[in-house]
Amino acid sequence: MDRLKLVLQYFQSNSESISNGICIILSLISVKLYTSFDFNCPCLPQYNKMYALGVMFVPPIILFLLGVLVNRHTGVLMEEWVRPLGKRTKNPAVVKFLLSSMLQRSLLAPMVWILMTLLDGKCFICAFSMNVDPKYFTGIPNSTGIELIKIMAKVPCKEDVIFKNSSFRKAVSRYVRCYSQAIGWSILLFFIFLGAVGRVLKPCFNHATFLQTRYWSNYLDIEQKLFDETCVLHARDFARKCVVQFFESMREDVTVRMPLSSAFRPSTIHNEYEEEEEECLHGITRQDQVDHLLQTWYECKPELDVTRMAYKPKVCITWEDINGKALFSEV
Repeated sequence: MDRLKLVLQYFQSNSESISNGICIILSLISVKLYTSFDFNCPCLPQYNKMYALGVMFVPPIILFLLGVLVNRHTGVLMEEWVRPLGKRTKNPAVVKFLLSSMLQRSLLAPMVWILMTLLDGKCFICAFSMNVDPKYFTGIPNSTGIELIKIMAKVPCKEDVIFKNSSFRKAVSRYVRCYSQAIGWSILLFFIFLGAVGRVLKPCFNHATFLQTRYWSNYLDIEQKLFDETCVLHARDFARKCVVQFFESMREDVTVRMPLSSAFRPSTIHNEYEEEEEECLHGITRQDQVDHLLQTWYECKPELDVTRMAYKPKVCITWEDINGKALFSEV
């Protein structure tokens, strides 16, 4: 149970972990779909290859599009690519990094599906059994008027009567399955080798550039997330204030006469409450102001310089004697 909590905390830590979790879930879904899929080759020369290649490549395309759709980097990438220049320049390295991250995660589930079909071999046998030369195998059934191409097309169908008491179908199936599995293991070995080479050669390149690119790609994601959260909080406070004003506008005026105490200052309390409300709304209190703020955020993102916010002017009070000599200072 503790390990499960640690895994959930990892996937909830940041958007990159969430994207990794979604890719793993899609990969597991692809495995489950393939194992539960009932593959039935039509065993007809004109449909075998079409059906088998469709099963091999159409679901990976769907899984790839789903991976692109649920990947948060897709939205950040498109927003950064199409946004107006404004006060902030576009960094092509960040766009390439986001595109690379999105493609790597989106291709995981499709590659799992393709590798499973190749290692299983059913699709490959259905698609390419007609391309095998039957003269290399013994026990071919008597044609009895049936064309040879139709016999080879029926190799995936083990229940066909023409292969009864014949080892020909099994020999052809093993032959084609060996090719299918060899291609599958070769693709898997290639990707593992490519990943290992990339991991080994990564320190040989400019690591500082990679750190900068990764930092700013994470910054874009976090900035948009914080902006959305701030907009939600502002919308909640704005709606609450509008509702309160509506209810107050429907209330009739009531005059209460009572002696004023020196300890009670209603104007001060009311002013403090209004100041707190204004601070929650950040001074944006009208619809046209909200629209202008959102339009400005899209057209002119703020420059990446928080010096003015980080440095706050301080007031220094210096006491001097009658001759102008500083006695002491206080900030």
